[in-house]
Amino acid sequence: MVDSSTQRGRSEKWTGRSRASAFDSSCFRLSMILVGLATLTQTGCVSRRLMVQSNPPGAMVLLEGKEVGYTPTGVDFTYYGTRELTLIKDGYETKTQLVPVRAPWYQWPVIEFFSDNLLPGRITDRRDVQFELEPKRMV
Repeated sequence: MVDSSTQRGRSEKWTGRSRASAFDSSCFRLSMILVGLATLTQTGCVSRRLMVQSNPPGAMVLLEGKEVGYTPTGVDFTYYGTRELTLIKDGYETKTQLVPVRAPWYQWPVIEFFSDNLLPGRITDRRDVQFELEPKRMV
């Protein structure tokens, strides 16, 4: 008759690992999966902000014809390209200007996938635009 300790010893030798090492291996795999998921959810973020200032301050800012605030103000944006900014202030000439907002190298096609999704931390792309408003001329 074979006792259970002998059978257990044979099964441990047969599989090559004990129940404790199998448990350790499972815990390690679960830990790696959780660390991987946490890493993926915490990586890659690019924030884009267009800051508009004027002299004198307090001008109403229209971006593509929609009011976004009064100078100094900031507007978040998603896409790069040329933007139409209009500034309006009583006693001053209305000023409309096309402002090019070019993509930085890390936002070029293909590279942007990695900077938006995989880089650790946060990238902030802040663009400052300054306007000088001219006093309204009386005709």
